[in-house]
Amino acid sequence: MSYKTEFAENGYALVENVFNDEEIAEMKEAMKKIVEDFDFDNLPKSVFATSDESKHAKDEYFVESGAEVRGFFEEGALNKEGEVIVDKQFALNKVGHALHWLNPVFKKYSFHQKLKEIMRTLDFEVPQIVQSMYIFKQPRIGGLVNEHIDATFLRANPIGNLVGLWIALDDATEENGCLHFVPGSHKTTKADYSFVRTYNKEGPLVEFRGPKPDYTGLPFVPVPVKKGSLVLIHGLCVHKSDSNTSDKTRHAYTMHILESKGAQWLKENWLVVFHPGIMSRANLRLQQTPTY
Repeated sequence: MSYKTEFAENGYALVENVFNDEEIAEMKEAMKKIVEDFDFDNLPKSVFATSDESKHAKDEYFVESGAEVRGFFEEGALNKEGEVIVDKQFALNKVGHALHWLNPVFKKYSFHQKLKEIMRTLDFEVPQIVQSMYIFKQPRIGGLVNEHIDATFLRANPIGNLVGLWIALDDATEENGCLHFVPGSHKTTKADYSFVRTYNKEGPLVEFRGPKPDYTGLPFVPVPVKKGSLVLIHGLCVHKSDSNTSDKTRHAYTMHILESKGAQWLKENWLVVFHPGIMSRANLRLQQTPTY
């Protein structure tokens, strides 16, 4: 079964052997430098945890990260006083959300011809990168990511135009927190529950609206991924990942891409896309790589 067919049927698909060891090492080394350059003494202690949905409601550092490269802490990396209690390189949950445009290494791979070919196979005509993240899933403290759909957090019309690209920079296994999916859930899932920007200067900056879905009892399937391979994720496909209780890292670089032809990026999005990030002729000239 081709990954295009698998994606249409299941709402997710594994694309194997996209990047080699040298390319993976370049991305990991670039992130190591980003983390090293963070001033941890003055870095806001913004914790990313899906178990507490109210955590980001008044977190301006998080809400305004769409045009920045910002670090977010792992909950287990801080003590009750907010002090970092682990090595700097093992303290962050993720870095986002404009790596694809502001960092030269991640920009190179975000607009890589290999990814362009994948999006072309999915029949995307004007693919637009709307956000990017480096996710650490740190050894022993890497937190779980609750059951969700990406369309809750990234709002487009039509919603089916949104696809996640999840690139494994380490082997992702059941032991270190690989992704789990509900096959075919994108065909029936609704996007009534949304995480949106309020534009309210006096109250919460963002909030959840609509009835919260209950994914209890759904048949989740683990999807282990070898490093260098990637997973395509439909915006309506229900997925999750467990905590990393192992001693192994589970780094991943992930982007969300919108088929912008005939689609609208809704004003209610918490994430303001500061640059179109279109995988187009103009952007590709910057890397001197082949165009569409």
